Amino acid sequence: MLLEQTWRWFGANDRITLRDAREAGATGIVTALHEMPPGEVWPVRAIRERQDVVRAAKLEWTVVESLDVTERIKMRAPGWQRDVESFAQSVRNLAECGIRTVAYNWMPLFSWMRTHLHEPAPKGGFTTRFDATAFAAFDLYMLKRKGAEEEWGEEAVVAAHAYLEQLSPAEAETLRETILAGLPGGHHRLTLHETAEMLCGYEGISLQDLRGTLAEFLEHIVPVAEECGVRLCIHPDDPPRPLLGLPRIASTAEDLRWILARHDGNANSLTFCTGALGVRADNDLRAMVAEFAPRIGFLHLRSTEREPGLVASMESFFEAAHLEGDADLIGIAVEIMREKHRRELNGDERSLPFRADHGQELLNDRERGSAPGYPAVGRLRGLAELRGAFTMAERWMTKVERECRIP
Repeated sequence: MLLEQTWRWFGANDRITLRDAREAGATGIVTALHEMPPGEVWPVRAIRERQDVVRAAKLEWTVVESLDVTERIKMRAPGWQRDVESFAQSVRNLAECGIRTVAYNWMPLFSWMRTHLHEPAPKGGFTTRFDATAFAAFDLYMLKRKGAEEEWGEEAVVAAHAYLEQLSPAEAETLRETILAGLPGGHHRLTLHETAEMLCGYEGISLQDLRGTLAEFLEHIVPVAEECGVRLCIHPDDPPRPLLGLPRIASTAEDLRWILARHDGNANSLTFCTGALGVRADNDLRAMVAEFAPRIGFLHLRSTEREPGLVASMESFFEAAHLEGDADLIGIAVEIMREKHRRELNGDERSLPFRADHGQELLNDRERGSAPGYPAVGRLRGLAELRGAFTMAERWMTKVERECRIP
């Protein structure tokens, strides 16, 4: 089994180029047809054109991230069946072009959440951050979501008000814009009014309801993926807590067990993200990798560091350097090498793509510009560190096998 080094690229407008990716040591590209609106079929011609661009840089497009699942599907709102069929046809078209790893997520409304995009990092440079108190200030006093006060509790309400009071008008605007911007590479920057309207669409949807829509989606899509030889890899929630009163269903080991139990086989797999899952102290990442390794189709390797905060129900954190913070990526590298060994013994030659997910802005990254969390130098450093971790783990495994004769 090959551990494939990949690099996320947001297309022609990405200031970090394919040449940068190749010089960083990547061989595979993780991208999407970002220009295609959610719910539309990805045409074979457009996929091949993007492949040609990537191949011209002596790289290969091997992972799709993300083929969007529309909010209509998650809510089972009118038009959801058409969107499911469009997703299925896109999977068929990607398989026809030889792309057989598709990452998606089931996070309602916002596919990631940060409150700060250029926060000073402890050892220099800049990083992204989620401040639970700042997010509470947005929810309570900017969005003014109905029922938010009861959910946050008195202590958080008071802390959020004090936080907002000390912001300048420009800082408050930056906070609002950062939250509403959503996922890098996403299709639409929401307004406060649009956010409130979409929250109304989710009103009354429980965790069990959201699980139900995912189960129904998988009933439709997994047979298509199996027929095409595609691994559908669900991404965990980021952060792994309910936001804006919306449930999240891919935050814990129990959640992932439930998802994988819907369908056996590689077509229903995981994008295992150590950064998203590692935000929760009750997620034992190394144990989770060991448990779920046979069903991991794609790896996001990064580390976050939890910070003390005033909101007890939700963690504050920042993106740490890859081999620092709360995620034990060295131990995780060992578990991944164990899985590599197991797959090779079973004759499984399919590659396992991984990427140095996110990165701190280092050296001239800030001046150069990039999608938030996706700088050149910071990710190059992370990929180099992970490459070293895997090399160490592989040599250690070889030594153990030789000395102890572990089969």
